Parts: sequence; C-alpha cells; structure tokens
Amino acid sequence: MNPDITREPSRMKPLGQPTLDNNAETMKVAKEKLVGVASAAADSAMEYSKEYVGEPAKDVLSMLHDYAKAKPDVAALWCFGIGVMIGWKLRG
Repeated sequence: MNPDITREPSRMKPLGQPTLDNNAETMKVAKEKLVGVASAAADSAMEYSKEYVGEPAKDVLSMLHDYAKAKPDVAALWCFGIGVMIGWKLRG
C-alpha cells in the first residue's frame, strides 16, 4: 500500500471548510478590496459634485446677477414676492 495515499483520519479536513489561516487571509483581501471600492466611489462623487452640481450653480447665479443688473426693478419685485411667500409659509 502506498504511504502517501493512507493518512490518519484526524489530520484530514473535510472539503469546503475554510481553515483559520485561509479565513483570515480572505478577510484581509476582502477588506482591501472594500477600501479600494470605497475610495473610488468617494473620488467619483467628488468629481460629480464639482462638474454636475458646482458648474450649473455658478452659471445660474451669474445669469441671475446679469439679469439683476439689466432689470433691477423686476429683480427687486421678484425678491420681494419670494420674501412674502417664504414669510407667509413660515408664519402659518
């Protein structure tokens, strides 16, 4: 009989059950991947906020500023009307 084939039953581990070393290594790799994915998501969110939120907000504010310079009386009436509506909603 070949000595390599016969092993003691206590030394044999069932298939599919992770060892402690393998489980720790798997957790370490999973943690590294999770950190990488989280940092990539944070970077893409920062780029998104700069490009798709920041630029249009600047454009709208500059357009309102130009409109207020061109027609100050209309801009003042709009501000007064919006202020009345906000005050009315906050009061009631």
